[in-house]
Amino acid sequence: MVEAVVDARKHAAQEAAGTAPAPDTGPILAGHNISKHFGGVTALSNVSFELRHGEVLALAGDNGAGKSTLIKIIAGVYEADEGELFYKGERITLSDPREARDMGIETIYQDLALADNLDVGENVFLGREPGRKLFGLLPAIDRKKMRASSRGVLDLLDIEISVNKLALPVESLSGGQRQAVAIGRAIFWNANVLIMDELTAALGVPEQRKVRALIRRLREQNVAVIFISHNLGDIFDVSDRILVLRRGKAVALKETGETDGDEIVRFMVGG
Repeated sequence: MVEAVVDARKHAAQEAAGTAPAPDTGPILAGHNISKHFGGVTALSNVSFELRHGEVLALAGDNGAGKSTLIKIIAGVYEADEGELFYKGERITLSDPREARDMGIETIYQDLALADNLDVGENVFLGREPGRKLFGLLPAIDRKKMRASSRGVLDLLDIEISVNKLALPVESLSGGQRQAVAIGRAIFWNANVLIMDELTAALGVPEQRKVRALIRRLREQNVAVIFISHNLGDIFDVSDRILVLRRGKAVALKETGETDGDEIVRFMVGG
């Protein structure tokens, strides 16, 4: 499996370098006039967006702006009341998160959804463990394959976790390493769109830098990323474009290099 992922990522890099056929230039993911209501409360109102291949699109906005509702619609947690979602040019309807994951849309929330008592390989394969036969007869989990495959995807993303630590429970890893395991799991299962919800919020400055570097490597692997953070420094460091939400509406879409923090804040607060 990891070999297939590596080949796909290498092909994407070749395309970027002009040594392979040009990729589809259309957006990998798009939403048109997405609206969502919870009783009498409008969480989203006619929000549209496009996410390009290999792009980092940041979502900015205060609490209650609609960021979480939007990503949960993309992730299949909620169904939009109005509007349409398109993935690779085709209209999609998602009724649960598994459908989104099967399509290649993965979401990593701040809590990471890791099993702290399991090692790296067991977390990468959680719920999808490969089997083998002991003595050709007895069914067993192939832990050697899980560790080797997880090592492969971590190497692909240039994530430094020692061989000894691969066999330890992930609760023994640093915050940045735990983030990397969650991201590596998504990439191993061939995520083309990766949604990151406040991944740097609970990290110290050095580990925030490591996660930002990892996001840049994902871009190099042609993975499209939706990045949510309250930290404008993180947003400006890794994003290509910034979509600003306020009170459930999309109020601005800016190229990162053509704006600054003061302007984004003005959009967020309505100044």
